[in-house]
Amino acid sequence: MSEATNDLVGKNRADALPKSWEPQDHESTLYEKWVDKGYFTADPASDKPAYSIMLPPPNVTGQLHMGHALDHTLMDSLVRRKRMQGYEVLWLPGMDHAGIATQTKVEAKLKAEEGKDRYDYGREEFIDRVWEWKQQYGGTITTQMRAIGDSVDWSRERFTLDDGLSKAVQTIFKQLYDQGMVYRDYRLVNWSPVLETAVSDIEVVYKDVEGEFVSIRYGSLDDDAPHLVVATTRVETMLGDVAIAVHPDDERYAHLIGEEFDHPLRDDLTVKVIADDYVDMELGTGAVKITPAHDPNDYEMGLRHNLDMPIIMDEQARIANTGTRFDGLSREEARVAVREALAEQGRIVKEIRPYVHSVGHSERSGEPIEPRLSLQWFVKVDEMAKMSGDAVRNGDTVIHPQSMEKRYFDWVDNMHDWTISRQLWWGHRIPIWYGPEDENGERDVVCVGPDEEAPAGYEQDPDVLDTWFSSALWPFSTMGWPEKTPELDKFYPTSVLVTAYDILFFWVARMMMFGTFAGKFTPEILGEGKGGRPQVPFTDLYLHGLVRDEKGRKMSKSLGNGIDPMDWVGRFGADALRFALARGANPGVDLPIGDDHAVAARNFATKLYNATKFALMNGAGVGELPQRQALTDADRWILDRAEELRKRVDAYLDDYQFAKANEALYHFAWDELCDWYLEIAKTQIPRTDADASAEEQQRGRTTQIVLGRVLDVVLRVLHPTMPFITEVLWTALTGEETVTTAAWPTADDTNGGVETDLDARRRVEDSIKLITELRRFRADQGVKPSQKVPARLDFASADLAGQEDMVRQIARVEAPGEDFAASASIEMRLSQVNLDVALDTSGTVDVAAERKRLEKELAAAQKELDTTGAKLSNEQFLTNAPEQVVEKIKVRQKVAQEEFERVTARLETLPEK
Repeated sequence: MSEATNDLVGKNRADALPKSWEPQDHESTLYEKWVDKGYFTADPASDKPAYSIMLPPPNVTGQLHMGHALDHTLMDSLVRRKRMQGYEVLWLPGMDHAGIATQTKVEAKLKAEEGKDRYDYGREEFIDRVWEWKQQYGGTITTQMRAIGDSVDWSRERFTLDDGLSKAVQTIFKQLYDQGMVYRDYRLVNWSPVLETAVSDIEVVYKDVEGEFVSIRYGSLDDDAPHLVVATTRVETMLGDVAIAVHPDDERYAHLIGEEFDHPLRDDLTVKVIADDYVDMELGTGAVKITPAHDPNDYEMGLRHNLDMPIIMDEQARIANTGTRFDGLSREEARVAVREALAEQGRIVKEIRPYVHSVGHSERSGEPIEPRLSLQWFVKVDEMAKMSGDAVRNGDTVIHPQSMEKRYFDWVDNMHDWTISRQLWWGHRIPIWYGPEDENGERDVVCVGPDEEAPAGYEQDPDVLDTWFSSALWPFSTMGWPEKTPELDKFYPTSVLVTAYDILFFWVARMMMFGTFAGKFTPEILGEGKGGRPQVPFTDLYLHGLVRDEKGRKMSKSLGNGIDPMDWVGRFGADALRFALARGANPGVDLPIGDDHAVAARNFATKLYNATKFALMNGAGVGELPQRQALTDADRWILDRAEELRKRVDAYLDDYQFAKANEALYHFAWDELCDWYLEIAKTQIPRTDADASAEEQQRGRTTQIVLGRVLDVVLRVLHPTMPFITEVLWTALTGEETVTTAAWPTADDTNGGVETDLDARRRVEDSIKLITELRRFRADQGVKPSQKVPARLDFASADLAGQEDMVRQIARVEAPGEDFAASASIEMRLSQVNLDVALDTSGTVDVAAERKRLEKELAAAQKELDTTGAKLSNEQFLTNAPEQVVEKIKVRQKVAQEEFERVTARLETLPEK
């Protein structure tokens, strides 16, 4: 292509770009084009190597929050890169039916609109209404996923209640049941009185609550007769007390061990004094009341000592079955009434003291959780937990960062049996059927698989399975298990699971349990794992941190510090949202973020856009590189730096170091490419005047190609994080259809894989240092940016051969004339030599104006020193503020001090008038 043609093509492509980057004008159109073209659709028949990720299924009721946005950005970065690297990629999307959340939302809607509850409809009709709600309102988050650019395979979208996944749930339940790993028993569970169901640990949030500490006297009211005093924050639970525990080594109470006291308020119970190592002798009175059916620690003690476990509350947490006048009262009402009744007997000792303590609350309905003994279905986890632990210990699944392994082992090595039943209607109904009662009141129990019929006259268990049960099957149920499918053959086990560390216990560990269990019992479907061990659901596990506000606080409605990612998409664009998140995503570390991060990311996108448009206007294009000897030092330097960047980014992304990869991209693109090579390119691109030499013209054409090449590499490497703007710019630069399926850059695209030209690098970096010092000096002297200043520089002694024209043009310093008279000088150290630069700045500075400007800068620096100094001397601030915030203030103070000293020194050099 001739120079004229190249210039014309570049100019035409630049003219085709809008004047400025407005993300909202492009993003949705580009996304739908990608989907329509099938770029994200996986082909199990492909002979490419496979790469697969299962999207952690968001709740069908949900909306995208910042945690989702981070999660999705990182997954999309991985799969977009792998597509470009030549892999057959499956990123499978879907949603979770979210049993409690969805049922609660629909019940609230029916109550508000029709004044009815689910019992007014009956089970089947109510479930129909939930499905209607799901069809109408359940797609919010998928629309938002499209808005941020998720390159998922929409043709394979799944839902945890669809037919295929329901079959998988029934299959594994029956497998577990047949292996004796599912059972029904009375156990203590987290009970929600509002939802009237057991809930999982992850659905319990802890809040500080103001309560009261009440001391109760058991036994005789005579101080000389046997008695004990215990303290409690839940006096109403004493209606279920069956024991008082003391430490076996506590000499104060040794004589009372084995003693039984009458229950103060119940004729049918006695309270036995027992000894247990759990009791802390130094805490309170050293005696603890035991209510096994309503407290986790008491329950464990009840098991150890074979205590009775009377349940004293019904499903709505009203006092029940005590045979006392308190039956029918709520927990809160009973708390007052029981305390008053005990006070009338003279059993309230000491003064009732206010007490702030942490209480578990239902995440969905907001009320305090009631630990409650309840008949539930459980999974025995010991064997599966061991397989899950062994999978990581043996390296079958690798956790990133490795520091998270301890958390994982702490959980799987000490796991308790899992409560899987929920007293709901929306969800996977437990596939257990009960026969008619016989003469002894017993019923046959049958577990029915997906291809089996329940016996006539049998009645199905009313409970549904915990949502985590079905989502634990997600990696393989979504690909067709228990059937043998092409997807499982090609894409299982999945390549990586990306999620936040806070659900390591609740979801990740359960996927590992069910994955290894299914791998053990169906290796013919899921394949055999390494060394003959059970197959794992994913070979890598990447755990990122939580998104927090700029002060490091958890985002919450109560604090009002939450950020809606869709707000950022609307204000700054999806690329800015994604880049801001990815740039801060260090493995396992929380990410504090605020609007400033989004503004910086948007500014980066604008910088990239303007730079590419400028390059196109000046004939940049992607062509074959000339031989190295035909390149200038600057050309070699930028190509070598591009290759170093490419290798660093590859290494970082292979290690899930998203923050480091994107930080490297940011600084290369902004600092080296835009701020320096573009400036240098302006001095090398062909001149249009007739007297330009052939050498100058050839140098310019080479620079156009180098500039195009480097932009090509940068845009491709940035594409996984910033897909929209890179698509627009790369297609304009190359004339190709899309960057989504472009090849990932290699050394052939940068410097051809040759060794870095260290001499060229030194000369360019020394030139940059020289230009920077000259610019700083000019600014300090008050010289206008457009004004040229005569300067004497010895380029030969500085070994900067060939750099003089470029340095003088960019730094705006002219060659000295015959009347040159040095009025100022700079002494600086380059990489190999000291360099003296003499300048003639006479007549270029308005002293009065310069003094006024500097005094204004000095005042600003002083104000910043005062502000930062006040914060850093405030002990309360230093104690409460997150470490990163304090460090930021220290940096601001250091910068202000340096600025104060610089301006003061400059003022001292100015004449008085």
